[in-house]
Amino acid sequence: MTEFAEEIRSGEMSFLRSRREQLKPEQVGLPSFGRRRTPGLRREELAALAGLSVEYLERLEQGRDTNPSHAVLAALAEALQLSDSERQHLATLAMKRHSAELLPPPRPVSDDTRPMVRTLLDHLEPMPASVFGPICNIVAWNSTWEALVRPLGVLDEESPNLIRYHFLNPRAREIFTQSDWAAKADELVGWLRAAQPDWGSADEFHALVDGLGLVPEFTSRWAAHPVAEYTQPSDTIFSHPDAGILGITTEVLLVGEAGQWLQMLIPADEGTASAINAPAPG
Repeated sequence: MTEFAEEIRSGEMSFLRSRREQLKPEQVGLPSFGRRRTPGLRREELAALAGLSVEYLERLEQGRDTNPSHAVLAALAEALQLSDSERQHLATLAMKRHSAELLPPPRPVSDDTRPMVRTLLDHLEPMPASVFGPICNIVAWNSTWEALVRPLGVLDEESPNLIRYHFLNPRAREIFTQSDWAAKADELVGWLRAAQPDWGSADEFHALVDGLGLVPEFTSRWAAHPVAEYTQPSDTIFSHPDAGILGITTEVLLVGEAGQWLQMLIPADEGTASAINAPAPG
C-alpha cells in the first residue's frame, strides 16, 4: 500500500494532528518563543489546552490508542479552534469508525446520475451546468458547459476528473493567474478530503490520490488536510482561448444519492454572458 493510501485510512487523528501543526501558539494565547522542531503547537501545549495528558495525546497521534471518546474529540476540536466544516468532518470520521456497520454503504463513485438530473441540465440551457461525483469526477453536462470547457482540455480524458485536470493538465495553469490557480487547488483538495470518510476506501479514490503523489503542489496540500464545502459559491476569473477573459460565479446544489453535486456557471458580467450566450444576473 502506498504512503497516501495508508494515510487515507488513518482517520480523525491524522486530521487533528494536521490541525495542531497549523495552529500558531499566538492564536491560542500562548507565547511563541524558542526553537520548534515542528510547526504549530507542541503536543504538551495542545494537551494542556484540551485537558489531556501528553502521554495520552501522543498515543492517539501515533495510532496506539484508536478509540478516543467523543468527549476527548470534542475537547481537541475546541482547543484546535476547528471551524464548523472541520467539526463536521471530524464527527463524520468518528461516526464512520464507531458505527460503520450501522451506516448504509455509499453508492459507487462512478455511479451515473439520475435521468431527471440530466433533464434538469437540459432545462438549464443556456446556463452552463454540469454534475460532479464525490471525487470531482465529471458525470454529466449540458451542451453550453461542454462548449465552454472543451477548448480548455477539461474533457480530454475518457473519464474526466476536475482534480486530475487542475494538477496534471498544463492548460489549467494557463487559464488562471498563479494566485487563482493556487486558490482553486486549495478548494479542490479540500473537496477531496471532505469526500474521504465516505469514499476513501474506493479504488477510484486511491487511484486519484496515488496518481497525484508525485505532484508537489498536490502532496503539500494533501498533507495539510484541508476541508472545503461543495456548496459555497465562489467567483472565478479565467482566460478562455476563444472567448477571452471571463468572470464566473459558481453556484452548487447537491443532487442524487451518491454525493453528486450540480454546478452552475453564472456569468458575472454582461461581457461574459454575451461570450457564452447565457443570461447575466439581473
